[in-house]
Amino acid sequence: MKDQFGVLEDRIVYLKLIDKNDLPAEVIEQTGDLEQLWSVHNSEGEQLALIADLDQAYDLAREFRYSPMTVH
Repeated sequence: MKDQFGVLEDRIVYLKLIDKNDLPAEVIEQTGDLEQLWSVHNSEGEQLALIADLDQAYDLAREFRYSPMTVH
């Protein structure tokens, strides 16, 4: 079962480094001069958020009591 943010009961989110050029044009326009972002995913692979840097991604996950794990 998923919570209100789309995270499964396992409470794990995965953080993946994303090159901004791999994103849709409307998202790229909003990234300014950032070249890379961190994508937050649930354990089913659904993207939940895009974050500017890894520290912020970890902070966001922990704020909502999720266990963040980086994906290589």
